[in-house]
Amino acid sequence: MKTRMWLLAGAAIAMAFAYGCKPKGAQSTISGDAASKVYVPPGQYDEFYNIISGGFNGQMSVVGLPSGRVFKILPVFSVHPENGYGFSEETKPMLNTANGFVPWDDLHHIAISTTNAEHDARWAFGNANNTPRIARVDLTTFKTVEIIEIPNSAGNHSSPFITENTEYVVAGTRFSVPTGTDENRDVPISTYKENFKGHISFISVDPQTGEMDLSFQIEAPPFNFDLARAGKKKSHGWFFFSTYNTEMAHTLLEVNASQKDKDYIMAVNWKKAEEYIKQGKGKKQSVKYAHNVWDEHTHTGVSTIKNEVLVLDPKEMKDIVYFIPCPKSPHGTDTDPTGEYIIGSGKLAAIIPVFSFTKMLNAIENEDFEGTLQGMPVLKYESVLHGEVQKPGLGPLHTEFDGKGFAYTSMFVSSEIVKWNIETLEVVDRVPTFYSVGHLMIPGGPTGKPHGKYMVAYNKITKDRYLPTGPELAHSAQLYDISGEKMQLILDFPTIGEPHYAEAFPASLIMDKQVKFYKMEENNHPRALKGINDARVERDGNKVHIYLTSIRSNFRPDNIEGVRVGDEVYFHMTNLEQDWDVPHGLAVKGANTAELLVMPGETATLKWVPDRVGIFPFYCTDFCSALHQEMQGYIRVSPAGSNTPLKFSTGEAE
Repeated sequence: MKTRMWLLAGAAIAMAFAYGCKPKGAQSTISGDAASKVYVPPGQYDEFYNIISGGFNGQMSVVGLPSGRVFKILPVFSVHPENGYGFSEETKPMLNTANGFVPWDDLHHIAISTTNAEHDARWAFGNANNTPRIARVDLTTFKTVEIIEIPNSAGNHSSPFITENTEYVVAGTRFSVPTGTDENRDVPISTYKENFKGHISFISVDPQTGEMDLSFQIEAPPFNFDLARAGKKKSHGWFFFSTYNTEMAHTLLEVNASQKDKDYIMAVNWKKAEEYIKQGKGKKQSVKYAHNVWDEHTHTGVSTIKNEVLVLDPKEMKDIVYFIPCPKSPHGTDTDPTGEYIIGSGKLAAIIPVFSFTKMLNAIENEDFEGTLQGMPVLKYESVLHGEVQKPGLGPLHTEFDGKGFAYTSMFVSSEIVKWNIETLEVVDRVPTFYSVGHLMIPGGPTGKPHGKYMVAYNKITKDRYLPTGPELAHSAQLYDISGEKMQLILDFPTIGEPHYAEAFPASLIMDKQVKFYKMEENNHPRALKGINDARVERDGNKVHIYLTSIRSNFRPDNIEGVRVGDEVYFHMTNLEQDWDVPHGLAVKGANTAELLVMPGETATLKWVPDRVGIFPFYCTDFCSALHQEMQGYIRVSPAGSNTPLKFSTGEAE
């Protein structure tokens, strides 16, 4: 064993020297015309929206390309004090799970909705890695409008991946775990091979509303599932998952999950699975998971706990799942724009295997198997292989496409991106990254219609890229011009959180679809106010409801008395503005939540429980006019049990 590990280490070092682990320096990679290629003049717009995962911050960011400018942080799985997401009473249900309120997660991957394998940019999907969930963001409002929890799963890294018409969002599990009853789940870790299971989840998406539903799950061997892609065009109806830890190890995976020369790409025939479901196959399993939906008419999230999921066993339905051997510890599985080629990126492999969908179908028809795996067929490697890219670099992870017949693969260890011809498998160009690139992104790169103009590398280490900021440095994105034969680095910009994957689409797809404000007549929030005359304060036992209006530049009411220590105080604030980009904020001194940031025509609620006597100011946190500083008010809090009368006013002098 030790001899083998030393041989692997020696091979890695040799390849690192051969390809150059550390790039020479930025000066030699950026030419004089780079600035002109990324310059967006004042008042003009970027060509692409780039939606980037935030990794450990649990959010998405919206970045323009080619400028690299950050436009917005989209709160998804983590509370966000900037606008009160997860703090307001309306948004708290969006972060509900079967485990209760979970205010954080680890968002790795993005998927933009497609029609006919081309971006339609209606929705962006994101994954929660820690507490398994899938979120949907509406790209007309750039708000998280739905989150569905995934049962029978742990470490939801292998998601979200979508079919070519967004019929399904699909998720695998990174950590296989025991499932079922408490008795079935309480087993020794050493019984991994016998008692642990993987599950692949197919979440249907309504083609009109986008609403998601956990349609079915497919039981799988207890492997670790990594990146995946749906088939497209000729391979539509199939899904391809990379798997590692086919050794089924449960400890010290860096050694014990790297023993085999080949792991597998798991090919799933989801169209065939649908046929079995129509025939009544599959078993209903008792589970518990949350489904959270945002209602734009009431400006409120609603959380529902569901208790059942349909599970298919591919050992009983022999033509759902097939395994393709793939060297070694694959991270990414990608399908080219035609749907013919399936690329496996084994992060410990010295080659990149390219498989043929046509050959795969022929091998299945001819039963050209090298054996079975837990009763499911394993296809012969040579029978499915289109060919191998030789000596591409060290540590291949992820591949995207330019629509011109070329593929681009990120090389983590040798810190570079390699361009190669899909048909001939010849490496035609390579460029350095700074440093340790993970994912890369080409606008439209995972679709049937890539926009082969730009490529972005998302890198992990930035020791000499930016001004130092203590022990932790910003992560890096680097923009390359790929419109010509040679890739050219043209921009280097920091990112928010830790980027993993991103997708970009032309801004023209959504420019004329943006919601600019919410119409007051369509505001059906139960506490909404239609005008300043509706502003009031009401007591209901120990609950005090403050119906607050905001408009440039005052709150109504702005003087409130009769609140007592220990009361539950609810500020129901309606922004009466009917103009674009005039939000109003609300913050209360001593409140242990956050501010509210309320959009024009919207209503939101902040809960506050005062714990001491005094006069407490509240104010608008978002600049709205020249008299923004004057937009404030006072609340008098009296002792618990006091007889201070409830009163409120605006503009009345004693």
